[in-house]
Amino acid sequence: MTGVQTCALPIYVAIICGGRSSEHEISCISASGVISAIDRSKYNPSLIGITKSGKWVSLSTETKFEISNGQLPEVPESAPAISLDEIKADVVFPILHGPYGEDGTIQGLLEMLDVPYVGNGVLASAVAMDKHFAKQIFMAHGIAVAPGVVLRKGDEIKDHGLGFPLFVKPARGGSSRGTHKVKSADNLVAAVTDAFKYDNKVMLEKAIVGREVECAVLEKDGKVQCSVPGEIQIDPKFEFYDFEAKYLDGATTVKAPADVKRTSDLQAAAIEAFISLGCSGLARVDFFYIANDEIIINELNTMPGFTPTSVFPKLWGVSGFSYTEIISALIETALRRTNSALN
Repeated sequence: MTGVQTCALPIYVAIICGGRSSEHEISCISASGVISAIDRSKYNPSLIGITKSGKWVSLSTETKFEISNGQLPEVPESAPAISLDEIKADVVFPILHGPYGEDGTIQGLLEMLDVPYVGNGVLASAVAMDKHFAKQIFMAHGIAVAPGVVLRKGDEIKDHGLGFPLFVKPARGGSSRGTHKVKSADNLVAAVTDAFKYDNKVMLEKAIVGREVECAVLEKDGKVQCSVPGEIQIDPKFEFYDFEAKYLDGATTVKAPADVKRTSDLQAAAIEAFISLGCSGLARVDFFYIANDEIIINELNTMPGFTPTSVFPKLWGVSGFSYTEIISALIETALRRTNSALN
């Protein structure tokens, strides 16, 4: 992977999508959105795919990844292979969700290659990906979290005093894959068994009754900024904000700005969470807003869904930044190397 002309225009941007995680398909859709909206007067994009088997391939920037007849897209195994040496880029935009992309692994590779990249660095990516570790840091910074415990394979499967309902989730999963709302002990073993398919560490969390409110954090012009909060409103047929609710057309709407009393406190908590994990570039911070106006953090996503209709760009759209402007801000921040291991 080689730089081309860092100081000249257009800047060569390699967009990487797909990957080996269970969020492969969403990554592809996000990449198509970025390709369609990137400012071509400033940036010359190329598209690199990672297949589900881990093969790196070259894709046309005309490739359209979209949900068609209920079928999710994926990087074709038949696409021509490409080596790292063949990728020409001044900056890399790794639109990868979940393990092998959002967890510090590809960030470490790019650090070793000394190539600027969009988004969070190695440490922040790794810690945020592990919800258990992230919760410890949030608590140390005075940010309230839901009560919970961690299970590893071989541990006794019980509610550990959390009561029902509770949530079972992979500690290092994403897009709610392997996540279950469990209403009784009868269903707990099956839910934990399924979660272990996605990770060897599983979290049990007390179900919080409240509204789901999210904030988008963006590092722009050297300053960490927070969008207006948005409330996730889910079709009542869904038990919770699971994979289908997130990505099926019409299943979810985002009300922004959210009708909450503590807007400034939510924004401050989002920025504090961002800073506490050592984040850079961007993050989406998810909260529960409960009846007494208490704020509880759910999680922080270092590479949130980035399709044109995803929550992150929607919140910034309401806050005054277009999808194209967000992409440009992220690339310019990447070129300043604020996420570098040595900064």
